[in-house]
Amino acid sequence: MKYLWWLLKAAIFFTLFAFALNNQHSATVHFFFGTAWTAPLVLVVLAAFALGVVVGVLGMVPRWWHHRSHARRAPLAAIAPAAAASPTPSEAEADAMLPPPIHGI
Repeated sequence: MKYLWWLLKAAIFFTLFAFALNNQHSATVHFFFGTAWTAPLVLVVLAAFALGVVVGVLGMVPRWWHHRSHARRAPLAAIAPAAAASPTPSEAEADAMLPPPIHGI
């Protein structure tokens, strides 16, 4: 299975490499106010793809923050119905019940 993945990655790489070699002609992108950018077509396509990735990631950041904050509160919410008969814990006790924050997410 590992070799199949490497074969797939190699096929994708060589396909994109052939695309880049076949699209070295100059392309002009016209912006507002008469400005223009002239570059090889493959760079124009790569820049458009990169810009799309950046816009997509920036569009997802608020949702990621929402889910991350909700996930941090989820263990406390799952414990709360079972502990409804007991008195409400103090803020320090509530913080002690939370799992440690996961870094890198």
